[in-house]
Amino acid sequence: MGTHKIAFDLSILHLSESPKIRVIPPGPKSKKLINEQKRIESNAVSYPRSIPLAIDEAKGATIKDVDGNTYLDFFGGAGVLNVGQLNPKVISAVNEQLKKLVHALDFPTRTRIDLGKKLLEIAPGELESGKVFFSAPTGSDAVEAAIKLAMHNTGRKTILAFEGSYHGMTQGALSVSSGRKLYEDYLPLLPQTHFAPYAYCYRCSFGKEYPDCDLECLRYVEHLLADPHSGASIPAAIIVEPVQGEGGSIVPPREFIPGLREIADQYSIPLIFDEIQAGNARCGRMFSCELTDTCPDIVTIAKGFGGIGFPFGAIIYRKELDTWKPGAHIGTFRGHQVAMAAGLASIRFIEEYDIAQHSANMGKIMLGMLKEAEGNLKFVGESRGAGLMVGVEFVRDKESKEPYPEIAERVQHICYENGVIFELGGHFFNVIRCLAPLTVTEKMVRTGTEILIESIRKAEKEV
Repeated sequence: MGTHKIAFDLSILHLSESPKIRVIPPGPKSKKLINEQKRIESNAVSYPRSIPLAIDEAKGATIKDVDGNTYLDFFGGAGVLNVGQLNPKVISAVNEQLKKLVHALDFPTRTRIDLGKKLLEIAPGELESGKVFFSAPTGSDAVEAAIKLAMHNTGRKTILAFEGSYHGMTQGALSVSSGRKLYEDYLPLLPQTHFAPYAYCYRCSFGKEYPDCDLECLRYVEHLLADPHSGASIPAAIIVEPVQGEGGSIVPPREFIPGLREIADQYSIPLIFDEIQAGNARCGRMFSCELTDTCPDIVTIAKGFGGIGFPFGAIIYRKELDTWKPGAHIGTFRGHQVAMAAGLASIRFIEEYDIAQHSANMGKIMLGMLKEAEGNLKFVGESRGAGLMVGVEFVRDKESKEPYPEIAERVQHICYENGVIFELGGHFFNVIRCLAPLTVTEKMVRTGTEILIESIRKAEKEV
């Protein structure tokens, strides 16, 4: 981990460095609000079903519920809160912007231009000389814009995506997401999407072991494109997460992403990297593709790039792809000045205090603790991650690797009862996922991880 130190005391950014449970959650006030929500809101509301939490306030990587309980937030708003709730540096920029201007469509402003320049400055590889397009303020819309741009430039209509992928809930983004449950209820609008196996080594689709596999997953992509009878046409784009998020915090072998780059180049296919969750210093670099020094043709950003939870989406792409006409992709809130001010301030905060390196260090501590305990945990198949995108996959048996979503859900609930909030994900919803704000202190990481390990032990004793 080196000798890297943050330049100031991160503990002041949080309500506490440890959870404080005063009332067994959910307490009476929380139950009341949750019941009110059920009465007035849509059935589509999801998170309070698995984490019955009614929030009163938050700061940094901590949440206080309406009953006075304080939790360590290792969920981070599904990866939105990379610099933490109410980060004072970002709040200052937001307050200044609110005094001047909120909405400006795509008219130029100083804030907009400064953010555009900063995004190009931090962009991976050759994209620093590319173009920025501010889409409507969701990750889904950034994906829609990227797909549309690729289709416009190639004249092709199909997309190659990957198993375990999640790119959003609008119809185009949904069409390149692999979850069967999503397809059972919604009809995607894209004419055709082909899915190839991701480099998910713990569950290799070809039954092989890395590194002796010769990256069969890459060879399969080559086969799809080379064989005229594979059933797949040459796509308008290949879209991939350099580190998979909702699929289960999956870090592929180092050769996988550069290998996709080579294949895309061979067939003149634009390569889209979805950095909406894994970017913004989450995985120990500003962009997760920088872990393998690989540059895409188009990169999508959102989530953490909105600063402290402000909705923000954009794409950065090679200049030669900038062939679409004015108005080709629009959105009323694509010029939200407050979100832009927040995003710019958060990037400057990350750079000033080397938060990417801090994320890498904290992830090593967390993963190291999990790996040390893993051998004595009966139902933990694998702990994995990069930076503070960490996952723990649960199985009924370590030999068969049969997924065990029930115990993952139970572990999540025990953690919640003990004051730490985690997300569930993975192909089979059998992965506990950490997306903690990157401003967590070492004490918070160690405390939260200890509670996770003890929660796993407790859940195992209940079986």
